Parts: sequence; C-alpha cells; structure tokens
Amino acid sequence: MQQFLEEAKKTSRTIANLDAHTKNKVLREMADALIAHCDYIIEHNNKDMKEGKINKLSSALLDRLLLTGQRVEDMALAIRQIADQKEPVGRTLEGWITEDGLDIKKISVPIGVIGIIYESRPNVTSDTAALCFKSGNVCVLKGGKEAEYSNKAIANILRQVLAKNKLPEQAISLLPDSSREGVAKLIKEDKYVDLIIPRGGEALIKYISQNSSIPVIKHDKGLCHIFVDKHAAHNRIIDIAINAKCQRPGVCNAMETLLIHEEIAAYILPGLYDAFIEKGTLLKGCEETAKYINVKIATDEDYNTEYLANILNIKVVKNVDEAIEHIAKYGSGHSESILSENYTAVNKFLDQVDAACVYANASTRFTDGGAFGLGAEVGISTNKLHSRGPMGINDLTTFKYKIYGQGQVR
Repeated sequence: MQQFLEEAKKTSRTIANLDAHTKNKVLREMADALIAHCDYIIEHNNKDMKEGKINKLSSALLDRLLLTGQRVEDMALAIRQIADQKEPVGRTLEGWITEDGLDIKKISVPIGVIGIIYESRPNVTSDTAALCFKSGNVCVLKGGKEAEYSNKAIANILRQVLAKNKLPEQAISLLPDSSREGVAKLIKEDKYVDLIIPRGGEALIKYISQNSSIPVIKHDKGLCHIFVDKHAAHNRIIDIAINAKCQRPGVCNAMETLLIHEEIAAYILPGLYDAFIEKGTLLKGCEETAKYINVKIATDEDYNTEYLANILNIKVVKNVDEAIEHIAKYGSGHSESILSENYTAVNKFLDQVDAACVYANASTRFTDGGAFGLGAEVGISTNKLHSRGPMGINDLTTFKYKIYGQGQVR
C-alpha cells in the first residue's frame, strides 16, 4: 500500500504540470477508447450483473450497476464534455498589490492525490478519473465489489491511453487492496493522499468520516423533499412529482417525501395517487393524507429513510413554515424543491432551507453535474467546506498565492 501511494504522490507532480492541450487530447482519446472497447466493457459488466443477481441485489442496485451500449456512449460523452470545459488549473482567482509593493496573485492549483471510494455505478470510474485528470490530480479509485469486473475493464482502457501518450499509468489507479482493511489503511495515509471523497451508503460515509486522518468531502445520502404550496400551478404538480420520484428511484437526487399544503390536499392528492399507483409506487402517508387516499401510515423512521427505491412518503403540512421545519428535521442537506407561483413563499423557502441545492418549480433530479453544465461530477457534496453540491473540475482544485517582489524586506 505504502509503495503504491508513494508512486501516486510522485506521479501527481507530473500530472499537475501538464498543459491544457495535452490533457484535453488525452481525454478525447479516452472517450474514443471507451466506444472502441464497448463490447469488452459490456462483457465484463455482464459478469458483475450475473453475480449481482446470484447475490440478490435489489432492482435499484442492479439498475445502477448495468452498462449498456447507450450508457457507455454516455460515459464517453461525459469525458468529452469534461475536455471541453475551461482549464481549471492556473486561473487567477484574485490579484492585488500591497502597500509594500508586493504583487500578489491567488492561483488555482490541483489538490494532489485524491482517493475516491464509491459503490455500484461503474460509470463513476470513468467520470471521476477524467475529472481528476482534467484538474491535474491523481486519483486512487476504490469501487464496490459488486462492480469489480466493470471497474477494472474501464480503468484498464483509460490507463492504456495514458501509456500510449507516454504518461504514467499511476495517474488513474484502482486501490490494490479493495478489502475493508485496505480502505482502513488508505484513509490513514495522509502523507501521500490529500483528499478522500466517499460516496455511497450511510454506513460507509459514517465509517470514513469517523476514521480518516485525511480531509473528507462527504457525498452523503439524499433525503430530498418537494413541497407543493397552495399557490402551485396545478398543471405542473403531477409531472414534477412523478419525475422526481419515479424516473430513477435509486439515485440520491430522487424525492423521498412529498409535502402537500393542507388547503389543496383534498383536491390534489387523488390525482397524485392515481399517477403514482400507475408507476407502481408504494405510498406511505400521514394520518391527514390517509383521509383522502389509501396509504400505509408513515412513521418517524420512514421520514428518516433514504429509500433509493420506488417508495414515497406523503405528508400534509399547514404552510411553507411547517414544510421548512419538516425539511430541517429530516433533510440531509442535498436537494429540496418548492412548487409555487407565490413570490414570497418561494423566496422564503429558497432563503431558509439549508441544502446544497434548493429549487423552485423544478424536479430535484436536476442536481447532477451534467445537468448543471459541469460535464460530469465526482458526486454531490453534502459538506459545506470546501465544496457543496455537484462537484466538478473547479472543486477539485485548491489555490496558492504567488507573490512577486522587487527586493522587499520586512
């Protein structure tokens, strides 16, 4: 482990100093290579899918694990979009001259070696590798065992492109010891690793946050809500609610609880019920909800649960203030939305809800690097420092001060 990480640290100095043209050329070749080796990737993904079914993974996890020709094309597109982004390294963030005549410039620089620990989705391997490479960082990747064959296949293709361009393959590496013990060692190696980014289940995030001696940016659970205000445009409610819950229930920006203003509950709940039942959604609700539609009564535990499945809580609230209070109690700081045409209610919600992304009249499903125009993302940060929300290439840089003098002494 130590020898592996020493090599990664050494490689980080090479990658940090690559020019933009070289990085973009290599990234576009990586995208082409994924397309060219699509059958190879899917062949290895089929092995993961077969084992996943034997191990009785949930349908949501299998959906996240599955790679198709279209999904491989989407992976390649994401890399091309990353290549098209403005160069994140070497930007002058600020500049000024002091009273002593020192010319100070605040310049963006790579972070160094980034350990990324994730589960299920093999496209994270190519996305995060490309984001780290574009931002001048070395990545050490630790995917879930359920995607082991897929992750190795994707990483091998990307590393071959590095070798072809006479760049160190260690710029993109899979953690050699992917056991729990290997992860435990990795998160203590603060001499060689500059940042740990965990994304996955609550237990994984908690373990790494509590045990890492390296700074951690959490990509924690998404316990997302939509509040339907009494002033919501009724023709939008069902479409947005169905999209937020049912389009991909197993992702972190899917809605888990729908809050309904009490003054429109009787009118709007029957139509919502029919739409969700048609989508096969299991509905749970408060006692007030149960007056209007047939639901299992939701418990406090339900409101605290990130289902990552086609299950939804519904709760009737008195007003926007009670909706904000509910979100403050149960939300995870990920993504929250209000549906309303009332300017005052919208702005109260956007100002007072404490989350990385707060929406008005839109689905929470847009909390995504690609949807935000970032090309791709390392994940959705629920931290407040140093990055929050969809984490793209600029969030994978830090800064240093360059000071130009003319012989000044203090």
